[in-house]
Amino acid sequence: MGYPQLKRLIDIFLALCLAILFLPFWFIVPLVIWLESGLPIFFAHRRIGQDNSEFTMYKFRTMVRGADKLLRKNKRLFEEFKNGDWKLAKDPRITDLGRILRNLTIDEFPQLLNVLRGEMSIVGPRAYVTQEIKEQTKKYPKTKKWITRILSVKPGVTGPWQTSGRNVIPFDKRAELDFKYANSFNFWGDLKIILKTPKAMISKW
Repeated sequence: MGYPQLKRLIDIFLALCLAILFLPFWFIVPLVIWLESGLPIFFAHRRIGQDNSEFTMYKFRTMVRGADKLLRKNKRLFEEFKNGDWKLAKDPRITDLGRILRNLTIDEFPQLLNVLRGEMSIVGPRAYVTQEIKEQTKKYPKTKKWITRILSVKPGVTGPWQTSGRNVIPFDKRAELDFKYANSFNFWGDLKIILKTPKAMISKW
């Protein structure tokens, strides 16, 4: 059995263990989101998976309802979003609770469902958005040659980007990290990333 096959078994085992370990969050977080800002509880977003296949990635909702529409209606904010490597330093759409969930990375927990469905892995590159790749490879031309290799592996709940600075890392550095991971991922490398993840989860707190 090669590592990719073993990795899938590890993914299923860890996803089930983590889902059970954090069982209280599956009840408490949805309740608090509902009390603060109503439904929906989850945020579903289309991302690019392995071999360029699209899938729906799940998170706990951390923004106001209709956040994407609000962003695109506000031209100034949308330009800041694109110029900031598809993120906002101070995003006004994030709720008070959402900021806490993001800082502790609790909003990512529903991605365990994506892992069990085989769309994601516990460890891998951060899942990309189609439009993000189109825009950012124009801004950073050298990254274009890396994308095919990056998309040859499953995106991860955690990975080199998530444990190396997250939002402070520009797109070209993120793509370089993901490219290096896709070229050399192995059990010990994945284990190292998993062990670094708890510290990364609370690094913004």
